[in-house]
Amino acid sequence: MAVPKRKTSKTRRNKRRTHYKVHGERPVVCPNCGEVRLPYRYCPACGYYDGREVVKPKEE
Repeated sequence: MAVPKRKTSKTRRNKRRTHYKVHGERPVVCPNCGEVRLPYRYCPACGYYDGREVVKPKEE
């Protein structure tokens, strides 16, 4: 079985892990009301998702 001959340095290890960072979700514009919302979630302003009302919007 293959075994590493030398210990992997911290620099080399960290170079390999540069692409592991977490990206935040980018907000999208609601096509119904134009408010900014998170992707794949209903719009809290108008209560619509995928062209239909799924939740009643909060009354102010």
